[in-house]
Amino acid sequence: MKSSLLLKTGIIGSILFALCCYTPILVLLLGAIGLSAWVSSLDVVLFPAMLAFFVLTIFAYWRKDREEGS
Repeated sequence: MKSSLLLKTGIIGSILFALCCYTPILVLLLGAIGLSAWVSSLDVVLFPAMLAFFVLTIFAYWRKDREEGS
């Protein structure tokens, strides 16, 4: 997989998960469709996923920098 695609995926995923974690967007959407009972367990999924996207972004940046340096 190209490092630029990995970098774009990591950045977009990090931004989306940060929006879901730090703003009430996901809570409002789940409440609107009747799934507000799931709100209490969101942290179990969202924080590890956000961490994974941050790690992916750092890895892709490191890989892209390494390819350009060679």
